[in-house]
Amino acid sequence: MAHPVSPLALPMPALPPIPGVRVATGMAEIRYRAREDVMAMAFPAGTTVAGVFTKNRCPGAPVEWSRAALKSGKARGLVVTSGNSNVFTGKAGRETCAKTAEATAKILGCKPKEVFLASTGVIGERLPTEKLVGALPKVFDAATEAGFTAAAAAIMTTDTFPKASVHTAVIGETTVTIAGIAKGSGMIAPDMATMLSFLATDAKIPAAALQAMLKKGCDKSFNCVTVDSDTSTSDTVLLFATGAAKHPRVPAEGGPMLKDFARALNAVLMDLALMVARDGEGAQKLIRIDVTGAVTARSAHKIGMCIANSPLVKTAIAGEDANWGRIVMAVGKSGEPADRDSLSIAVGGVWMARDGGVVEGYDETPVVAHMKGREVEITVDIGLGKGKATVWTCDLTHGYIDINGSYRS
Repeated sequence: MAHPVSPLALPMPALPPIPGVRVATGMAEIRYRAREDVMAMAFPAGTTVAGVFTKNRCPGAPVEWSRAALKSGKARGLVVTSGNSNVFTGKAGRETCAKTAEATAKILGCKPKEVFLASTGVIGERLPTEKLVGALPKVFDAATEAGFTAAAAAIMTTDTFPKASVHTAVIGETTVTIAGIAKGSGMIAPDMATMLSFLATDAKIPAAALQAMLKKGCDKSFNCVTVDSDTSTSDTVLLFATGAAKHPRVPAEGGPMLKDFARALNAVLMDLALMVARDGEGAQKLIRIDVTGAVTARSAHKIGMCIANSPLVKTAIAGEDANWGRIVMAVGKSGEPADRDSLSIAVGGVWMARDGGVVEGYDETPVVAHMKGREVEITVDIGLGKGKATVWTCDLTHGYIDINGSYRS
């Protein structure tokens, strides 16, 4: 069932080819009809890989497969399916992963453990292995370096627009490119990753250094975004480095020469994470929450996420109701250190409450005007320390119920 494109959608950027990466999409009719539901990537020998995955205790078989494959730090292929998440499918799910990887390895001339897998969609239904494996030869035959744009659409489920980002960086005096795509709209409360995101670069970076940068980058981006407080069973972020660019050798630990690369990687990750929030199911407003004055940065992050996940806060914003009392409630229920008489709250840059009470002469008019916009900013100063954090979410509208109430229909 198609849904209206989010009013917060951003246009698809032009994605340049990443030297060494061949991308293709195809149809296996896993769940959808007359739309592409398989995305594949092929990488040259020597490609390194980094990944972060869901901490959900009921992960899908593809997550378990890719987590195990990551130990080698090497990659030659990626296969992603949409419509069926291959989660809670027991032995059948594991067999599907093994057969998919084996078929892909045969096509690419590599080991099955150099093939990474990801799936998104309905939980608890067997993924039709024969359909998927049967579609792979045709999909890989069509792989080209220009296939990234179509890939962003092929991995969507309830997404209303494809999500992609590209940035460049300098290693030594050589310019390298980082491009990424993502999907995610609901069941978004990342814990190490988002639903699905795949990035590639032509830089030559050891797996250990790549892993450290990806984990740090995800903590500052995907792990600071929430739509509905639900952590997916399929969360996967993978970053592939083909090594096609000619730049000075990067040491195993990375180091200062990767400073600009880390900057560009973080920019791609943040772009993608915010697009996920912009495409939150039924979303009409993007919400930024800045928390300052907490006892630690970790505490500030937890408070911010508690505000961002509050149905009462999110529905108030959907209704453009400047009800700052709901923000106070969310701070208090976070379980983190907070003092009512030290708390200050602002919306759209207007301080509404300070030191446990309403600001004298407070005028709600500019706040209401701000809340009528597409982007809403909330600032909360806990008043206890120097910890700070920024998180993003979206409002909660009836559209969320409409989409999720008919998801399997």
